[in-house]
Amino acid sequence: MRVMLVDDEPERRAATEAPLRLLGHEVVGFSTSTSDLAAAVKRHQPDVILVDVDVPGRDTLESLGQVTRDRPRPIVLFASHSEPETIRKALQAGVSSYVVDGMNPARLKPIIDVAIARFEEFQALRNELEETRSKLADRRDIEKAKGLLMKRRNLDENGAYELLRRMAMDRNLKLGDAARTLIAAAELL
Repeated sequence: MRVMLVDDEPERRAATEAPLRLLGHEVVGFSTSTSDLAAAVKRHQPDVILVDVDVPGRDTLESLGQVTRDRPRPIVLFASHSEPETIRKALQAGVSSYVVDGMNPARLKPIIDVAIARFEEFQALRNELEETRSKLADRRDIEKAKGLLMKRRNLDENGAYELLRRMAMDRNLKLGDAARTLIAAAELL
């Protein structure tokens, strides 16, 4: 697994790197701050990001949020403090695992495994939510397009659906896309 380390203390970073290599992971990049994290993630393409900070500040959390938006991947955050509000903000920024009281090399493998599992579960939920939203939007637009066809062509609901379906097939479009095209055209008239 490709791992990127973010730590402003070289000794602590070296102490984290050695056990990672013993576990068979490849450390592909280092960063001393999260200010250039998005660029570093783009450059190194890690599978997992390990961030070790005393207290994750607003800038750190914003950088992690940007990575989560642009290039989502599991993020493990090691911190010295455990204020509930900071933990909540870290999780909202996309942190998969928030570990208090530093990194223990013996716990590193299970922590990474949990972070990956949580990340994959979250991504699956995010994909499912997006798919559901898309289906609901399609259904809403199909109903609206059918209503337009029923009104303008004096069709019943079944006839309007069949006409819309035929239009989609003729143009090699999904039914929702055909409905949106029809709605857009109707709004122009």
